[in-house]
Amino acid sequence: MRVHEKRLDIAADVAALTKRNKSIGFVPTMGALHEGHLALVKRAIKENEIVLVSIFVNPTQFNNSQDLVNYPRTLPSDVRLLSELSENIIVFAPTPKDVYGDQMSSIDYDFGGLENEMEGKYRPGHFDGVGTVLKHLFTIVSPTRAYFGEKDFQQLQIVKKLVEIEKLSVQIVGCPIYREKTGLALSSRNKRLNDKQLAVSPMIYKTLKQIKKDFGTKSVYKLSEWVSEQFENNEVLTLEYFEIAKVSDLKSIKRKQKNTKYRAFIAVFAGEIRLIDNIALN
Repeated sequence: MRVHEKRLDIAADVAALTKRNKSIGFVPTMGALHEGHLALVKRAIKENEIVLVSIFVNPTQFNNSQDLVNYPRTLPSDVRLLSELSENIIVFAPTPKDVYGDQMSSIDYDFGGLENEMEGKYRPGHFDGVGTVLKHLFTIVSPTRAYFGEKDFQQLQIVKKLVEIEKLSVQIVGCPIYREKTGLALSSRNKRLNDKQLAVSPMIYKTLKQIKKDFGTKSVYKLSEWVSEQFENNEVLTLEYFEIAKVSDLKSIKRKQKNTKYRAFIAVFAGEIRLIDNIALN
C-alpha cells in the first residue's frame, strides 16, 4: 500500500497508472473510516484494477467551525483498515494547502437548485465546498469511477451535476446506505455519540421505515405531522427537518403525483451531533 501526502506524488503515481491503462476506482472520504466506507472500497475493488482512497477533512464544506474542529481524525487506523482489504489501494492524505494551494476558498456553483434544498437550507455554502474539493480531487486523481453512499443522497445528486457542469469523464456510482444492526446509518460522527444517544438514535430509521409503510395511504401533511410528534418530547433527539422530496430535483412536496419517485429525508441532533438519513418511498 502506498500513502501519499503531496499532490505531486499522487499525480505522478496516477500518471503512471493511466499510462498503463489501469482503471482507477476512487473513494473520497474525510477519514474516521467505518464499515460504510469499507463497503464502498470493496465495491471499487471489484470493479477496478486500482483503488484510490482520499482521506481529507475538507475545511470549505463546514459552515460550523466547531464541527470542523471536532471532526475525528484517525489516519493511522484508517490506513490499517484499508491495508487489510487490499494491497492495491493507494491512499491520498493531503493537507489543505496540497489540495487548494494558496486559494482555500469555494467556487460559487449553480447546481440547478439542488444545492438550495434540505441540507442547503441549513448549511449555507456546504455544497459549494463539496463541489470545489471534488473538482480538485477529480483533477488530481483522474478516476475511472468514483463511489458515494446514498446516506448523503443530496450530495450524490449534486456530485452527478458537478460532473456534468465541469465536463468530467468520471462515472459516479451510488451505493446503498450501510447501517448498524440497530438500523442507525453509519457515520463517522457516530463515534461521538454517548451510550444514551446510541441507544435512542435508531429511532431515526424506525421513523423513516414507518413513513415508507404509510406513504401510499396517508397525505404528506399527515406524515410530516406524525414525524414532528415523534420527536416533540424526545429528551435525546431534536428534529431539525423532515421532508418528502422528488428524487429528480429534490424539491419538497405537499401532494403526491403519479409516476414520480420520492424519498424521505431527515436531519436530527443528538446533543451537538448532527445525524442525517433518508429512504426511498416508492
